[in-house]
Amino acid sequence: MLSDKLKNYHLILASGSPRRQQFFKDLGLEFEIRLKPVVEDYPSRLTHFEISDYLSQLKSLPFKDELQSNDILITSDTIVWNDHKALGKPSGKEDAFQMLQSMSNKTHEVITSVCFTTVSSQKTVNATTKVTFKALSEDEINYYIDNFKPFDKAGAYGIQEWIGHIGITSIEGSYFNVVGLPTHLVYKTLNSMV
Repeated sequence: MLSDKLKNYHLILASGSPRRQQFFKDLGLEFEIRLKPVVEDYPSRLTHFEISDYLSQLKSLPFKDELQSNDILITSDTIVWNDHKALGKPSGKEDAFQMLQSMSNKTHEVITSVCFTTVSSQKTVNATTKVTFKALSEDEINYYIDNFKPFDKAGAYGIQEWIGHIGITSIEGSYFNVVGLPTHLVYKTLNSMV
């Protein structure tokens, strides 16, 4: 299995997300968590998966000079694409409310890019999942924000939380991608690299 194939490699997951860290554990992978701050700005000409691809690659740059020959660095970024614009993490309650209201009674896309960096190569993959919300009432949005404080999540929601249980009417694509990591792509890409 993959963990055997990777025994001579050292995986570094550059993510503070507890959800992404749990996915790596669930995949049976041994890894080190290593974090470095990055300002998540991107050129305004980029759209859709170009944004998350760019940001996942940007997050690898601070590690460039410290990678060893057997290291595989994994960086990732998730955006919500709604009404032809990217929704990142909300800046506060008002911003979170506006994001959720803008997705109410509509379909949006959740895009996650994952960048795999070694001393000699870099590969970026991405997945897109379509998610449809029912019409959300103001009370439902406020209840969710007040009780779940989704300020660390792109698009101001976690599909695995209350809002997902009561609000999501359909999903097309990978569920795990919406949680924050297209695990099937991570597995496939790591298999192809070793």
